Formats: sequence, C-alpha cells, structure tokens
Amino acid sequence: MTTVTVRTPAKINLGLNVGRPRPDGYHPLATVYQAIALYDEVKARPAQPGEFTVSVTGEGQDVVPLDDTNLAVRAARLLAKRAKVNEGVALSIHKLIAVAGGLAGGSSDAAAALLACDALWGLHSSREELTGLAAELGSDVPFCLIGGNAIGTGRGEVVSSVLARGSYEWVLAYASTGLSTPEVFAEFDRLDAVRADEEPEVPEVLMSALRTGDPYAVGMALHNDLQPATIRLRPAIRRTIEFGEDFGALGSVVAGSGPTCLFLTADSEHAIDLAVALSSSGVCRLVQRANGPVPGARVVT
Repeated sequence: MTTVTVRTPAKINLGLNVGRPRPDGYHPLATVYQAIALYDEVKARPAQPGEFTVSVTGEGQDVVPLDDTNLAVRAARLLAKRAKVNEGVALSIHKLIAVAGGLAGGSSDAAAALLACDALWGLHSSREELTGLAAELGSDVPFCLIGGNAIGTGRGEVVSSVLARGSYEWVLAYASTGLSTPEVFAEFDRLDAVRADEEPEVPEVLMSALRTGDPYAVGMALHNDLQPATIRLRPAIRRTIEFGEDFGALGSVVAGSGPTCLFLTADSEHAIDLAVALSSSGVCRLVQRANGPVPGARVVT
C-alpha cells in the first residue's frame, strides 16, 4: 500500500462542565461530545525509517506546526515506538477544521494519523489499542476515533457512547483569531476562584433532550462552563452569539475553549438562512454548516 487516506471529523461539545484543577494540573470534565460533518483529510505515505514529516494545506495552514510538536506527527511516532516498527511516514493534512477554534482539529488529525499509519504499516491494531494511545496524546483524541455522540469524563479522554436520537443542523461562526486552550482555562480559574471542589456532572436535562431527539430541547440545554472566560478574552464573541440568537437559532454555545460559535437550527433550510445572514453581518470571519452526529475517523482508501 503506497498511500492511506483518512477522513476525520470536527468535535463539538453540547455540554461542557468543568471542575477545579486536579493535582496534575488538568481540570476534571464532564462533557457531551458530538462529531460533526466537517472534515480534515490526512494522507500517509511511506518514508525512510525514522523519518516523520508533515505538510499542511487549507484552513489555518500558516499556523499549524510542521515539526515534532505537530500532534499528528507525535501520534505517528508514538504508534511506531509502541508497535516496534522501523518505519517512517510522510503525512499530508488538508484542513477544513479551524485551527485553535475549539473544534479539536489537531486532536482529530492525531486520531487520523494513528489510523492511517496503522493501515500503512499493516499493524491491524484493535480499536481499543488505538484508543489507549489516543488518550496519551490528548483529551479529545479518543473521541475523535470513536465519533457519534459520547460522554467524556476524566480530563475528557474517558469516552463512553450515549443513547441519543436525531440528527442536528449546525452553523459555525469563526472568529478572526484563535484562542489557546491553556489561556482559556487560566481565565476560567481566575473567574471561578470560589467554586467548590465538587466533581462535574453532565446535566440530566441535556441527556433527556438527546434521548428524545428534539432539537428545540437540545438547543435550550446547550451549555459550556468555559464560555464566560472565552467571552472575557474575546468580547466580540458576545455580538456574534447575540446576532445568531436574534436570527432565531434554537440554541447557541461557544465551541470547547472557543472562540468558534455554534448555532443549532431547526432544519437545513433554517441553517442556510442563518449562515447567509451571519456571512453578511460582519460579526465573524467565516461561516460553515455541518450536521451531526457522524462517525469518527475512518480510512477512505
């Protein structure tokens, strides 16, 4: 096999509840993930033993690292080390998922790199083995392998599927600049210094809404504990959210650590109307539409 291509989706958080930092510095999370039909494509080609490279095109290509700090490269190196293979790989990534937008683009590319290299090298690793490696790479990487709807606990890396119905139409509004996750969590800690030490839990109102598959109920239940911190760091986000809500979005929420804004709509026609309105409003840099849930990273060649 000379080239393996993997298509891998963006991640959104329908609910994100955050606890106080643990001794290891990570925040305990209770989140509901959904994979949406906004995809990066990762290709893996053979390279000389010990040679790991990456090239990037598309959305945010100028700010994605091309060295060993790239999460996809780290994924390939980790798999090669654990599987004891003396192989290299040339990775190429075409991005549609925004960089530093709260959509787990880097984590999704890492999940794709694990799958692509596993197929390229003929390892036939189990999904459980790959998920274990994914958890070492980052909190969102295991979910990006699994996709669909799922609950994330721990620091987000402990993933379990949930009973949910329905398909959802989303409109995504991108900010002009990204935000670093550590910066947002630091602001969250500063704003939330008096919070008790209770473990975060997924609200039952959100789980009940997903079980019914009612987009109106899901829209009302959307929640993100990090949103006040994100808006504090990027005040213009508030204007974007207000515009989408005034235009009739069923619900709105900042994606993960932001600064992308998510709007849930009633159907595809409503999504088109909202996307057109946002595009001409001047309150965001770029608008995309996507539906969910969809499966996680998948080999397509």
